[in-house]
Amino acid sequence: MKAIILAAGYATRLFPLTENFPKPLIRIGNKLMIEHVLERITELGIEDVYVVTNEKFTGQFQEWAHSCKTKGNAKITIVNDGTTSNDDRLGAIGDINFTIDKEAIDDDLLIVGGDNLFKFSLTHAKYLFDEVYKPTITGYDVKDRELAKKYGIIEVDNENKVVSFVEKPPEPKSTVAAMCVYFYPKEYIDVIKNYLKEGNNPDAPGNLPAYLVKTDEVYAKVYDELWYDVGGFESLKEAKEAFGEEDVDIEKLKKGEM
Repeated sequence: MKAIILAAGYATRLFPLTENFPKPLIRIGNKLMIEHVLERITELGIEDVYVVTNEKFTGQFQEWAHSCKTKGNAKITIVNDGTTSNDDRLGAIGDINFTIDKEAIDDDLLIVGGDNLFKFSLTHAKYLFDEVYKPTITGYDVKDRELAKKYGIIEVDNENKVVSFVEKPPEPKSTVAAMCVYFYPKEYIDVIKNYLKEGNNPDAPGNLPAYLVKTDEVYAKVYDELWYDVGGFESLKEAKEAFGEEDVDIEKLKKGEM
């Protein structure tokens, strides 16, 4: 299995902090954000990790990768998708496809968002994936119907099968949000390519499993431990404090002082 960390976004909601600095390299507690993600990946025994980013931030990621030490000595490859702004970005699914082509990947895939922060192991999700050998996603119960309206929401039956996946539903049928952690068997590489060829939305990575649920089997492991999808300053503050930082000041964050 190969892992792809999605890190090609421009994080405009965190400007000016991220105007010239990539969000996944922000420090959270005692590690950089991407290092928390990497730790969850390498504990699965994955040896090849691809970080797909953009032209603007490639140099900073390469500098980080050169000095980064990983458990199990996983190999980190930085992939430059060639984009320079939100206007020409490929979208998350476009970046997955770009990385597959550029690195000639022909293996099972683990896709993780570079701004997803969680302390729990992905071992149980990997067990489920190995058992069903179908697209397997992870979910987090936000336990609030109003909050659920902000996320891609999944319904999961008693056999861990996803029966619906709706992005930002006005009337959520559940409170389980899909995290940006997806396992795909290698034969779904062609499915990803066909999805894009058909002109489907290449942006949010959840669009792909939402598409697959309609005609295929998709499974999910639901967690209830803490998870943060770091988008704006409030969620960044919450994540920093959850990982041990005290009295995080948003105004200082905006100035890059924390």
